[in-house]
Amino acid sequence: MKDRTYDLEERLINFVLLVDEIIEKLPSTRLSNHLSGQMIRSSTSPALNYGEAQAAESQKDFVHKMQVVLKELRETKVCLKIVYKKNFILEEVVLPVIKENDELIAIFAKSIKTAKSKLGH
Repeated sequence: MKDRTYDLEERLINFVLLVDEIIEKLPSTRLSNHLSGQMIRSSTSPALNYGEAQAAESQKDFVHKMQVVLKELRETKVCLKIVYKKNFILEEVVLPVIKENDELIAIFAKSIKTAKSKLGH
């Protein structure tokens, strides 16, 4: 279990670095500057909150922190989609990051569902 936890933590950290590569390539426009700030916050939050979830004080606390992770991943996805639709960054750079974002969303959605079932929800 420890290795799987570490793998997911590493994956979230690597996701931050992927998003940062996109942020650093964005042009300096009002929209991209706004999205950059938003993506810095929303893409780093999952890694940080996942760390907190690992030290959750209860199953309910764990579910709450995991829901925050999921919410922030979804927010990041919307930002990435805007970057993609605005053609700020090459498709071959953005689409793999959106794919990784989707995979992380699926992992955390499933984990939350499993954790909630343990609570009787």
